[in-house]
This record gives sequence, structure tokens and C-alpha cells, in this order.
Amino acid sequence: MSSNAENRRRAVQAARGESPFDLLLTDAAIVDMATGEVREADVGIVGDMIASVHPRGSRSDTLERHSLPGVYLSPGLMDTHVHLESSHLPPERYAEIVLAQGTTAVFWDPHELANVLGVAGVRYAVEASRHLPLQVMVAAPSSVPSTPGLEMSGADFAGAEMETMLGWPEVRGVAEVMDMHGVLHGSCRMQEIVQAGLNSGKLIEGHARGLSGADLQAYLAAGVTSDHELTSADDALEKLRAGLTLEIRGSHPYLLPDIVKALKSLPHLSSQITVCTDDVPPDMLLEKGGIIALLNLLIEHGLPATDALRFATLNAAIRLQRHDLGLIAAGRRADLVVFDSLEKLEARAVYVAGRQIARDGKLLNALSAAVGVTPPRNTLQLSPLQATDFALRVNDIQHGTARLRHIRGARFTQWGEVDVQIRNGEVQIPAGFSLIWVKHRHGRHEAKPQIALLEGWGELRGAIATSYSHDSHNLVVLGRNAEDMALAANQLIASGGGMALAQNGDILAHVAMPIAGMLSDKPAETLAAEFRNLRDLSAMVADWEPPYRVFKAIEGTCLACNAGPHLTDLGLTDGTTRQIVDPVLDSRETPEHTTQQ
Repeated sequence: MSSNAENRRRAVQAARGESPFDLLLTDAAIVDMATGEVREADVGIVGDMIASVHPRGSRSDTLERHSLPGVYLSPGLMDTHVHLESSHLPPERYAEIVLAQGTTAVFWDPHELANVLGVAGVRYAVEASRHLPLQVMVAAPSSVPSTPGLEMSGADFAGAEMETMLGWPEVRGVAEVMDMHGVLHGSCRMQEIVQAGLNSGKLIEGHARGLSGADLQAYLAAGVTSDHELTSADDALEKLRAGLTLEIRGSHPYLLPDIVKALKSLPHLSSQITVCTDDVPPDMLLEKGGIIALLNLLIEHGLPATDALRFATLNAAIRLQRHDLGLIAAGRRADLVVFDSLEKLEARAVYVAGRQIARDGKLLNALSAAVGVTPPRNTLQLSPLQATDFALRVNDIQHGTARLRHIRGARFTQWGEVDVQIRNGEVQIPAGFSLIWVKHRHGRHEAKPQIALLEGWGELRGAIATSYSHDSHNLVVLGRNAEDMALAANQLIASGGGMALAQNGDILAHVAMPIAGMLSDKPAETLAAEFRNLRDLSAMVADWEPPYRVFKAIEGTCLACNAGPHLTDLGLTDGTTRQIVDPVLDSRETPEHTTQQ
């Protein structure tokens, strides 16, 4: 008999009173996700499994007893869509934080690692997390790159790569299908990717940003079954009515009041509503929390705590096809969270697989990195840069004028046009403008830097550089001063990646992320402090408003899959037409300025 079979047999015997429990939790009120009740019951555990949920005080035969008077017992929380890379921590450090907050299972899309390292990045995600007490379900990234032809990342995924990854038991589905255009217009690559998911019988996650009407229906018809890219309450309702599983995310909290109001207006609260974090930086993860912070926001906005918890437990288990999770019920895995209030959720104790692993927001024992797994380093394949690499030039003109297309705004970008002067071969940056500069860092092409004008970010007083830039994670620098831009970029090249601020020839702040150019091996508290310092000092470089959203804009400013203009390593792109656009509308040499005066 296998160990699992033996444990289940022991659980049957204990449930019948023929043998004692290994652990008995008494005196708590359980939050019943099946009925919505909060009721008195005791929970008997054998090994990693709940063996019995029975009337309070009816059993006392146990090897160990934990009395939990006046508290509430919930199933462990689940995050149905997360990029662990956004925490900039390796899996074990991330797990230490979220486990202590009550999150016991996550669905990880290692999309960022894959865009740098290809299939090897997904293999690293699997191997680095399979030993953890956190249940890590890995998804096979479908968008490497997210917009083929408009950008180049570290790899290209199609059907063969997806079939390989979906064959691994730890990979539980296809990660968010971001190439909506490819799906809707029948690209061979996307048909292969989605079909691999359908053939596997595993989940297919969506990324249906802005889709509605016939396009939304077509997207579902292709095989996609969920979406976290909600843009409004009406958008959420249309997608729910269409049959998608909603993954309400915490990274866009300003949408939550209207979404809660809309959901409460429905006659029935669907089981096809879950919660996810998507992206949470390290300081926010430590200070405010991951899924726990989102649940508290939903409660603040008027959603009953029992419903919020159901989104993160039973509904999530249904979505992720984990029938061993999501309920406090016999036969389920004993992943449990203790709350002392349902008005504001704070994890007072956390049990994983029948063992207490956290108390009062702290893990009882630190987690170790996976044995024999080497984190990927040295992924910025770039030589040091010069200030001259950051000059914007137009058609070899030395002195003259030009009319240029440019990018207006941050994440939700629009096209703009502006007239510029050219002196000594360089475009003179107009007042109110800055530069965005992108260079390929994966060694797959010549890596000629791409430069464009940026409006709506103010006049940057220095430079900011990052190697963590969705989705291809090429080296991105924003600024007006070429010397500062080169300084910030070279700081990252020397450290293996991360983020840096430069001003007046000095590095103001630097967060090194040497693992894949996006993760740090520093303690979480140290990394969070460095990240917070960089965020605070960014006010010296630009007038961010608010800082958190602007940092998300920096990370997402090259998202070529979104509508509008974006700069990638291949040029200035149009996310609507899926074309690379020549920024030069008109240019001319000015004869009277062709020689030095």
C-alpha cells in the first residue's frame, strides 16, 4: 500500500473513531464555503488530510490538540494568477511571505522568466518551487514573446514548446493568452499553442483586455476560459455572462468598488469568480500583503467576508481543478488559516498539510532553496554603453528640422506628433518631453538601440533604467540627459540587472536583480527597503503621481500587445495595427546650418 493510500486508510479509521487523530483543532468556528455558514465544529486531522469535521466537543481522542477559542477557521487561500517574478524574490523567499499571510496555493505564470530564458526558465520555476510547503501550480507561458514581429525576447514559443511543458506534471495549464490579435485572426502559432492546451485537458488562461461583443465571443470559442484583465464593472459582467471565470486582481484596486457593487446586484454569486494578485512588488507584498490585502479591500467595499473567502478558496479550487483543496471537509488537504475576525482578515495561524507552519504573521521555520537548482544569472548580454548611444538622430541630418511621431502617456498610450530641431546630428528634446530608449539584451540580434520621444511623463531630471520591462524584459532607460542615462544603464549591466536611478552624474538608487535580471537573492526585508528607497527617491527624478502606478507604467511601457504606440527593441510599434512604424513624418536639412558657425 502506498504512503498516500495508507494515510487515507488511517483517516477512515480515525473518522470512525477506531483510532485517534494525529491533530485535533477544537473550539473554533469554521467558515463553510459550501453553504456560506459560519458554524461551530471541530476538525480532526490525520497526516496531511482532514479526516473528520464533527460537532464541537464530540471527540477528544488525539495525539495532539490545539484549542482555538473565539477564532474562525478557513481553508487556505489561493491565488489563481500570479507572476512571482513581480516580487523580485526567488520562490522560497516569496513563499515565506505569502504562507504567513494565509496563502497556501498559487497558480504561477513564469512568463517573465520564460521571456528571458525560454523553456529553461519554466524548468527553473518548476524545480525551484516543487519542494515548498506552498502549493505551486506552474502554467506554461503562451506569450513568448507576447507580440511576435513587434519585439524579440529570449525565446520563441509555439506548439512544440507548449507540448513539452504541458507534459510536465507540475504544469497545470496554458498561461494567459496575451496575443488576442493572433487568436482572433487565426495565426498558426496561436492555433498551435491553444490546441496544445486543449489536447492536454489542462486549463487555458485568458488575457481579454478590451475585448467585447463578437471578439469576446470568438476569444472564448478558441478555447480560453478565464480573464483577469478587467477594465470596469460592465466589462466584468459581460465577461462573466459570456462564461469566463473572472480573476479579480489586486493590482488594479481602483476598479474594486464598482466591481463589488455590480456583483452584489446579481441574483446569484457565481462560482466562476476567483481572486488573483497578478503583480505585487516586494515592499507592497510585505507591508500590505498579497491575496489577503485584496480580500480585505473587497470586504471594505461591502462584499461579505464569507463571499470574499469563497472566491479565494472553493471557487479557486474549482477553477484550478484541485479537488483536494478549497473546503474544510473530510478527504481534503489540511491547509487551513486561523482568523480572529471576519471584519479584517489577519492570519493568526496557518496550517499546511496538517502541520502548523506560521503564527502571528511569521513563518515558524525559514524555507531553504531547492537543493541542486542553480538560479540563472548573467542574462544581460550587453557591453558598457556611452552617452552617444542615447542620442536621438534623424536620417543622418546634421542641422535641420523634423516632424516626429511620439508616445503620449504612460500605460494607456496615444500617438502624438511634434516638430523638433536637429543640431549637430542630434534631436533637441522639446520642453515637456523626455526620451525612452530600448536595447535588446538576450543576444539574439544586433541590438541596435531604439529611441523615441515620450510626452506626459514630465521632464525627467535624470534617468531611470530597468531590465524588468514587460514582456520581453529588454533594457529600458527613460531620461533627458544622455550621461545620466548611460550611467543608469551601465549600473544594471554591471550588476546583472535590476532598477537604477541616476542624476547629475551620480547613482541615486540601485536595486540589483542578478537572477535573470529580475530576481534578487537578498533577504525580503532588505530588498523591500531598497525598492521603497528607489520608489521614494524617484520623486527627485520625476513628478510621479502616484509612485506605484508610475512604476507599473515603467514596467509596462513597452507592452506592445496593448493598443497604442510602444517602443520595443525592434522599433516604434502600433499595438492596434500590429506594425512597426517609422517615427519620422518629415525631415529636412537646413542649408544655412549645414556648417559650424
